[in-house]
Amino acid sequence: MTPRWLSRLWGTPTGCFGIIVVLVIAATALVSLFWTPFDPQASDIGERWLPPSWPHLLGTDDTGRDILSLLMAGARTTVFVSVGAGIVATLVGIALAALGALTTRGVRETVAVLVDILIAFPVLLIAMMISSVWGGSLWVVIWAVGIGFGVNIARVTRPELRRVQQSDFVLAARASGLTPMQSLVRHLLPNVAPVFIVQLSWSMAVAVLAEAGLSYLGFGASVVEPSWGLLLADLQRYIGVHPLSVIWPGLAITITVLALNLLGDGLREATDPTLRHRAAELHTPGVVA
Repeated sequence: MTPRWLSRLWGTPTGCFGIIVVLVIAATALVSLFWTPFDPQASDIGERWLPPSWPHLLGTDDTGRDILSLLMAGARTTVFVSVGAGIVATLVGIALAALGALTTRGVRETVAVLVDILIAFPVLLIAMMISSVWGGSLWVVIWAVGIGFGVNIARVTRPELRRVQQSDFVLAARASGLTPMQSLVRHLLPNVAPVFIVQLSWSMAVAVLAEAGLSYLGFGASVVEPSWGLLLADLQRYIGVHPLSVIWPGLAITITVLALNLLGDGLREATDPTLRHRAAELHTPGVVA
């Protein structure tokens, strides 16, 4: 049976749009592992700058590569980076939030200071600094964005964990003999899961944008890896003579980031009872005298 929050998510325009677009991108990335209309890295100088046509639905670039095939292959990088950054952000966020909620006062204050320090550094700046030392890599983007947003997740969810920790049913469970770790797994995390999920979707959106931006600047994907940011950097040099070609990678990045953000908004609306009650009040017809 479909969970009620998932049914509510499908019922919201933002959530429905976000789910559909994310599923389409994930399916495109999966299909590109086995098939693309043309080899994404195959160049053919004789087919440079072909306009959109039946063989090349989105045209070709300056080396004769099929733009649709490049976008399909680039979806793999997008999914890889967003999922990887989401996993790292979740692990870091849970670890810091748990340390800040379940440990002694001294440890909680130390974690709070550490979170405040780390959150002051922009994620993209950290990624660029790491890339300048160890070279551009998708793993650098994943770890930089994951740690940066893991800290943000910890900052947002730590008060929620503390609130749930002081509730009667958790105190009763602790009194019955549950260890702090058992209490965290059985009671605390399930009750703050909606907050984690919403923050996770937003961190994945920023991961997509960060990968595209860093690859565009030369700090992300290498030249042998398909990437929407690299494709945008290659094509923008010819924006004056072939402006249509630049639209496709830019549109793919924009729609993906928009879908993930709207998915986060839809998840927040579907899992937050306060927002649902407020929406129900707004849609309740007034009493006619």
